Amino acid sequence: MSRLPHYHPTRRTVLQAGSIGLMGLGMNHLGLIRSLAAAGTRTSSARARNVIYIFLSGGLAQHESFDMKPEAPREIRGEFSPIKTRTPGLHICEHLPELAKRSEMWSLCRSLTHPSNEHSQGHHIMLTGRSEIPPNFSPSKPQESDWPSLAALANELLPRRGNLPPAIVLPDKIKHRTGRIIPGQFAGQLGAKKEPFWIEASRFDPNSYGAYPDYLFHHARGKEDGSKYSFDSPAFSLPEGLDFRRLRDRVSLLENLNQQSIHLEKAGETHQLDRYQEMVANLLLDPTVKDAFDVHSADPALQERYGRNSFGWSLLLARQLVESGVRLVQVNLGNNEAWDTHQAAFPNLRNYLLPPMDRAVSALLDDLSERGLLEDTLVVMASEFGRTPRIFKIPKAKLPGRDHWGAVQTVFFAGGGVEGGRVIGSSDQKGEFPASDPQKPEDLAATIYDALGLPPSIRWHDPEQRPHFLYHGKPMAGLFS
Repeated sequence: MSRLPHYHPTRRTVLQAGSIGLMGLGMNHLGLIRSLAAAGTRTSSARARNVIYIFLSGGLAQHESFDMKPEAPREIRGEFSPIKTRTPGLHICEHLPELAKRSEMWSLCRSLTHPSNEHSQGHHIMLTGRSEIPPNFSPSKPQESDWPSLAALANELLPRRGNLPPAIVLPDKIKHRTGRIIPGQFAGQLGAKKEPFWIEASRFDPNSYGAYPDYLFHHARGKEDGSKYSFDSPAFSLPEGLDFRRLRDRVSLLENLNQQSIHLEKAGETHQLDRYQEMVANLLLDPTVKDAFDVHSADPALQERYGRNSFGWSLLLARQLVESGVRLVQVNLGNNEAWDTHQAAFPNLRNYLLPPMDRAVSALLDDLSERGLLEDTLVVMASEFGRTPRIFKIPKAKLPGRDHWGAVQTVFFAGGGVEGGRVIGSSDQKGEFPASDPQKPEDLAATIYDALGLPPSIRWHDPEQRPHFLYHGKPMAGLFS
């Protein structure tokens, strides 16, 4: 497993890297640059586990995925049928055939519960691992009074390996179709200077959903054309025909730096330009960094295994980053609440959501295993909540779906020492409430922190240097061998 060494560039090289605006590094990646530079004082530590946290924004229906109720009435069990997995007695949805073939690699918790049925609150709960909503919470926008996200805390508390940060979120910030940013993804009380690191690679219409290009859809209208949308990664390279010899011209360099500084100021992102220059110099000197961020140059057969769509590229990028030394990668599979299946739930899940998720997650598990990374990488997949047990139809909708339901959801676990084929907890006959061994988001967060090697004794500090507990629950018992 390769690790990126940490480079210490000369002043001359730092100056050469000053013209980052000429290197194909778009403004959409500026947050990543700023955060990488800000982490420059961290050093490597002993080897510990990694985590890939797959987040399905909108709310995956437990009845149509990992906790089917085939004996319940039709208005509860829905249209899909269960299929056998490789684990005797364990059945999942017929539209997850690839995961069914790999049940020895994963386990489930069918009893995770929290008190909110609202998207913004649910996102905040599941991305911070805190069920209690903080004072002055606003569902319309992130605030400094929010709890820190798991990604922000991991970034703050874990040591850095090489030139990459401890934690990265991709392929975009979770946004509502109206353009508002969903709270719970940010540093909150940790402080504005401790925001998570983002790779904003996803470029598509906020009124569309799913894994573009082939699986782009609208909840009411069905399939849409996704061919015009792109999945972009940062390009840490010089443009064709431009080399360092040409950049050595001092006057030209100063002009480039000044111009880039103007752009940074306009974006409201500049505080310490020299640190950006140093970071970019580090990246330019390290040829393996470009490979870590570039999914489109990966082996075509590997891309095909993951799926040449935004779900597949996102999880392939996550694997590449973990292999290169990133400790936690949060992957938002489906922005704009794509899994919010209020209407046309069954055709949309069958045609647009479950197939690319099934394929990409299965490929991720295989890829991690083949590279010797699975035992050291915990894979978690969850949503902000589950769905109501009873199917319903919203006004003006042609086809039915399910509403929001925080009382119970299923969480998927693989790798990182997880014993395959296990089921932790259960829901009742309707899939409405936990029937045994209820687990909370605090327990999920503790499981993730424990997998990252962060002990219960650790504290994080707010900008006033007041200490706060990291753990508010216990790691889930029974998952690990």
